[in-house]
Amino acid sequence: MKTRLSLLLPLLLCLAACSGQGDAPAPAQPDTGAAPAAPASAPAGDAPAATGQPPAAGAPAAPAEGASAPAAPAPAPQPPSGPAPVAGVDFVEIPNGQPFQPVAGKVEVVEVFGYTCPHCAQFEPVLQAWKRRQPADVNVVAVPAAFGGFWTPYARAFYAAETLGVLERSHEAMFAAIHLQRSLPVNANVGAEQIAPFYAQYGVDAKRFADTYNSFGVDAKVNRARQFATRVRIEGTPSMVVNGKYTVAVDGQGFEKMLRTVDWLVAQERGGAR
Repeated sequence: MKTRLSLLLPLLLCLAACSGQGDAPAPAQPDTGAAPAAPASAPAGDAPAATGQPPAAGAPAAPAEGASAPAAPAPAPQPPSGPAPVAGVDFVEIPNGQPFQPVAGKVEVVEVFGYTCPHCAQFEPVLQAWKRRQPADVNVVAVPAAFGGFWTPYARAFYAAETLGVLERSHEAMFAAIHLQRSLPVNANVGAEQIAPFYAQYGVDAKRFADTYNSFGVDAKVNRARQFATRVRIEGTPSMVVNGKYTVAVDGQGFEKMLRTVDWLVAQERGGAR
């Protein structure tokens, strides 16, 4: 069963992101508050009343009984209300920035995160709720930070799980194992042998996990993630990167402010901001 994290950010944790330093992070604390309800769908418009009169000449015929009327096109997403974020204050512009894995017709939003980062564990349910609200032209991509020390083994675990097809089922549970259950070690010496029992819960054989974890394919993915984080000037996690051009870090105003900045930059990239 997919582990559900109910982790909201305590006030003090809002004040800083996890940096790339080698100190082991404090575990995240669970929050007992209920998650906010998802917004209700907008009500459908009322159908026009029947008049019993035949359509005027040249007027389009009414759809046959039981036939579905063509759906109205969805309005183009608009940037958030309020003042526009300021470059150099709310986000950093990346000269000649490029998306991590571009997809035609989509605006890419990368989350650079670390499984060992308590702030990323707190951010995960907030991010997932935000992700569910995004239109089809927004492509959200997770990129693990590989700063060295205890960061890199879990970046390797992320890509091993992706290769083995268990990432989606195990992603949130990994945060819980580290920060709530404390069943996984957080140190520079952790390796495949220590992490493999976690993925055994998802049917992954220990030897197969170790072979994948230590493979050249995972080496290449971790190196690519590291190069991307350097190129877009990641200094801490969680951070968001819009189309490879703008990096948004969490600050003392918290996750919602960071995501509002991301929403504004996404709208700008699709041409909705003026």
